[in-house]
Amino acid sequence: MCGFAGFVSVSGNRAPEEALMRMTEKIAKRGPDDSGEYFDQYVGFGFRRLSIVGLGNGRQPMENETNDMVLVYNGEVYNYQELKEELESKGHIFQTDTDSEVVLHGYEEYGEDVCNHLRGMFAFAIWDKKKKTVFLGRDVFGIKPLFYSVIGDTLVFASEIKAILEYPGYKKEFNEEALGYYLSFQFNPLGETFFKNIYQLMPAHHLKWDGKKAAITRYWRVTYKPEPGMDEAQAMKRLEQVMLDSVEKHKLSDVEIGSFLSGGIDSSFLAVASEVPKTFSVGFEDAKYSEIDLAKQLCKEKGMENYSKTITDKEFWDAVPTIVYYLDEPVADPSIIPLYYLCQLASKYVKVVFSGEGSDEIFGGYNIYQTHYTLEPVQWIPFGLRKAVRKVMEALPFSFKGKEYLIRAGETVEERFIGNAYIYKPAEAKKILKNKKLPCSPQDVTAPFYKEVENQDEVTKMQYIDMNFWLRGDILRKSDHMSMANSLEVRVPFLDREVAAEAFRYPLELRVTRHETKHLFRRMSEKYLPKENADRRKLGFPVPIRKWLREEPYYKKVYDTLTSPAGQKFFDQKEVTHLMETHRDGKKDNSRKIWTIYLFVVWYQANFA
Repeated sequence: MCGFAGFVSVSGNRAPEEALMRMTEKIAKRGPDDSGEYFDQYVGFGFRRLSIVGLGNGRQPMENETNDMVLVYNGEVYNYQELKEELESKGHIFQTDTDSEVVLHGYEEYGEDVCNHLRGMFAFAIWDKKKKTVFLGRDVFGIKPLFYSVIGDTLVFASEIKAILEYPGYKKEFNEEALGYYLSFQFNPLGETFFKNIYQLMPAHHLKWDGKKAAITRYWRVTYKPEPGMDEAQAMKRLEQVMLDSVEKHKLSDVEIGSFLSGGIDSSFLAVASEVPKTFSVGFEDAKYSEIDLAKQLCKEKGMENYSKTITDKEFWDAVPTIVYYLDEPVADPSIIPLYYLCQLASKYVKVVFSGEGSDEIFGGYNIYQTHYTLEPVQWIPFGLRKAVRKVMEALPFSFKGKEYLIRAGETVEERFIGNAYIYKPAEAKKILKNKKLPCSPQDVTAPFYKEVENQDEVTKMQYIDMNFWLRGDILRKSDHMSMANSLEVRVPFLDREVAAEAFRYPLELRVTRHETKHLFRRMSEKYLPKENADRRKLGFPVPIRKWLREEPYYKKVYDTLTSPAGQKFFDQKEVTHLMETHRDGKKDNSRKIWTIYLFVVWYQANFA
């Protein structure tokens, strides 16, 4: 796992070499083992390496044997040995035993279709000296990040935003347009980041730059083809086979691999199926927010070592500035902080770990996917009447048991679901924002994606939205940035193209039922796990912020931040005070709303104040 940065100016007006040095220094944590640079009249490519595969000969930037193409690459291609054989049969000559060189020769052979041949996680840039073009590619799920900016006649790109900020021609400006959407999603769902004129290359997209324009193409998309009446026993056998194959492919490494481990089904299955010797767990002092004991129990039964850390409240709050720095943009998921400490713990023992990201999106694991079933008792009521009741409920100034249920019953799935987090509804965002003109309807962002699956059932629609928003903007963003902050590679065997192809065939009853999420995967996992682990409901990374925000010194810490000049710049102070006081007094749980604006203000203070 690595990091890279670069710039291309086909006019020959490229930035000086020291600019690239500053850019790559900003991402040194991504690759502490080695560094490299390539310069010619038009480009500067910089690289930082965390050595995992091809320890002795994987230096980058890498040139092909004719020295007319140059590559910088971040990731792991798990089918690279098969691809290498195929390319050698076509006459390609290899100088190393790395997957990096397979990507380079793959581009020579397949051109822009190279990404469709790669099974794994990746982001890369290739400079074609003859054609004077640069080609950027990103993996289908967005496991590895890639950001870019067009500055004058120059394309600037990097694994992290902070590297682009070092480019001498970039003028740092805040993109306020993203703020209203962030309040709803708890991350920025847009292509343009919180920094104006810096964009992320979206998952399953590639970009070609010829010095005049950036041609961006989507080369793959999630395609659901459920097969009604699928035999469950046969499907279970196929699922087991494809999952074990993915785990085996992901074990490709020249260094030791460990595994994250909670008490949940995803990490437990990976740890047991991969037979790694070391596992890593974190939790909080309050037992309600810790799965360490369950993880240790599984390790004892399966003969694995477990290393754990209990995070104190002081450690949690002290880490906030560090987390904000490594994220580049605010992502208001409180679980990012325990994940940071988990990566820090694992990095003391191994360079690579397995993690369970993607299982819930692939197999249907989130509890919210069962909303379709919980609303069945009122489906007989005409939707127009339910919608009218919803409007009445939303207008009521007080809460009561059942109010949210009646509101959901009067909404279409397109209205009520934007992903696993829906922090501020549009009216709430408008109320707390000082700038009432900011766009803040998340449905404007999700609508084109709902259109792509308009003929699917509600659960499949929800999965599709999560695949295109929640997975990219929250789950994988925090996984990559927190692991790389600790020079650790995280591998995600559930997010494999072959696993996805199998899972997207399952009819609804094998994914989500009235009583159970990710049904087929749970039943398959019983062969490997104690029933307690296989049946455990989705818990996530619980964090006691609700409790802390009612206590000193944290109530005052947050309140002082939200009433600072940066907080006053963006948020209505009367509404902020109301949010804080009603939460402190136990009248309403506003913890996620408070945390979302708090993290934004901390980020803004660090970057623009």
